[in-house]
Amino acid sequence: MLFDLDGVITDTAAIHRACWKEMFDGYLSARAETHGEPFRPFDEEDYLRFVDGRPRYDGVRGFLASRGIELPEGDPSDPGGVETICGLGNRKNDRVGPAIAEKGIDVFPGSLAWLEQVRAAGFRTALVSASANAATVLEVAGLIDAFEVRIDGVVLAAEGIAGKPAPDSFLEAARRLGVAPERAIVVEDARSGVAAARAGGFGLVLGVARHGDAAALREAGADRVVADLGELVQ
Repeated sequence: MLFDLDGVITDTAAIHRACWKEMFDGYLSARAETHGEPFRPFDEEDYLRFVDGRPRYDGVRGFLASRGIELPEGDPSDPGGVETICGLGNRKNDRVGPAIAEKGIDVFPGSLAWLEQVRAAGFRTALVSASANAATVLEVAGLIDAFEVRIDGVVLAAEGIAGKPAPDSFLEAARRLGVAPERAIVVEDARSGVAAARAGGFGLVLGVARHGDAAALREAGADRVVADLGELVQ
C-alpha cells in the first residue's frame, strides 16, 4: 500500500498551501507593480491544478506557465531571493520549516487508525511524496517507522526520478517493496497523484477528497473516493 503524505496522513497540506500562496502572492504583487499590470492572486484552484502533489520546481514552472510568465530555470542552489524557477521554489520552501515549527504537525485520526489497521493485517507500506520535508514531518509526527520505503522529494532529486503526475515515483516504491503495481493500492488526495497512480497501472487508486473535489479525483482516475480514511476502519 503506497501512501501520499500531505493531506493523506498529515494535515501539512494546509501549511504547504499557505506557504505557496504567501510566496506566489508576494512575487505576483511585486511583478504587477513593476510591470504596471493588475495583480491576480494565487488561489485554491491554482494550487490544486498546478502545485498540489508535484515536485516543487515543477509546481513553480507549471503555475507560471499558466500565467504566461517565463523565468530562467536557475539552479537548485539558488537562494530564495533569486528570480528563477528554482529561486522561487526555494523561497517557498524557506517558509515551510518555520511554519511547521510554529504550528506543529497534525495527523488525521482516521488515517492513523486505518494505517495501523492495514499494517496489522499484513500490508507492506511505502510513503510516496514530492515533499523534501517528508522525513522531518514523519519524525515530528512519530511515524518515521510506519513505512518500509520512502520515496520523497530528496530521493526524487538525488536519483532523477520524475515526480507526479508521472508514475515513476510510485513505480519505484513498488519496486523497492518487491510488489507488482497491479497488486498494490495507492492512496492520494492530489489530482496529480491520482493521475500518476492510474498511469502506473496500480490495482486500486483510492482518492481522499479533503477539498470537496471528489468528482475531480474520479475524473483523474480514482477507483473510489472517501472524505476521510476513517470511513474504511473496521
